[in-house]
Amino acid sequence: MLSLLPGPLVLLISASLTILFTALCASLILLVSLVKLLPVPPLARACSRLNNRFMRLWLACNALVIRLTTRIDWQVEDNTRLRKDGWYLIISNHMSWTDIVVLGHLFRDRLPVPKFFMKHELIYIPLLGLACWGLDMPFMRRYSREFLLRNPHLRGKDIETTRNACEQFRHIPTTVINFVEGTRFTEQKRDASRSRYQHLMPPKAAGLAFTLAAMGEQFDSLINVTISYPDNVETPFKDFLMGRMKRIRVRIEELPVDEQLVGDYFNDKQFKRGFQEWLNQRWQEKDAVLALWQAADAAAQTEQQAAEASAEASSGS
Repeated sequence: MLSLLPGPLVLLISASLTILFTALCASLILLVSLVKLLPVPPLARACSRLNNRFMRLWLACNALVIRLTTRIDWQVEDNTRLRKDGWYLIISNHMSWTDIVVLGHLFRDRLPVPKFFMKHELIYIPLLGLACWGLDMPFMRRYSREFLLRNPHLRGKDIETTRNACEQFRHIPTTVINFVEGTRFTEQKRDASRSRYQHLMPPKAAGLAFTLAAMGEQFDSLINVTISYPDNVETPFKDFLMGRMKRIRVRIEELPVDEQLVGDYFNDKQFKRGFQEWLNQRWQEKDAVLALWQAADAAAQTEQQAAEASAEASSGS
């Protein structure tokens, strides 16, 4: 097991393998995507299916790197029954870049190939950004309130991007993954946003509501995922690459996409208020789960320290 090697060496090996596999799969996706530019819809859909196979290959390569370089204690709460030929919407809290690897690893053999809503700036990452474009992943621009006041013509662009993406997702079984907080959690960001939650950023409802409005009847269910890295809170992605990730806790819950989640978020004030209340309630439950996990870890650590102190006292006497 490579995780027994020194951390910097594990980092070099895992990073090299990840870059190699990513470059290989991304290059294949880009080659196929050039054909997708031809204005022939059936050909474009065939290319999308082939690109999804390359994406699944990339997920398998990531799983291989995980097995080679880490010794993770996976603590997963999951009683869902999923299938690879359906349509699913995953919502998850966002702690680290590691979240993408974790979701891909847990669902790669259970769900269709995942599509992420990504920040527009990520399209400029060499090779990787264009590969994500080739996989039809939507790139979202985040504008501040002040910027939109100065440029009102850009209002609603994210919704237009969501609409176009959802149209493409209709033709091929897809898993749409939405980190509805819009950014990775840190205590500094939490305090700056005046979040009501202890372990989470406030969820952004608009994009999620529009995705459900556009495809709600097509989704088999909504998958609510809660992720935690209890022993690697400060630098989970770095620790993951160095083989120092000890535990990953995940809770997976399947929710129905019922009528209360599908409506006109932008013109129906009553629906908008109800949808926000529903999402905030899910986030309140998620925050309670994270707090419960943290309290259980603290109690276990206190019990262990007391046992060690008792053992030392016994040996001393």
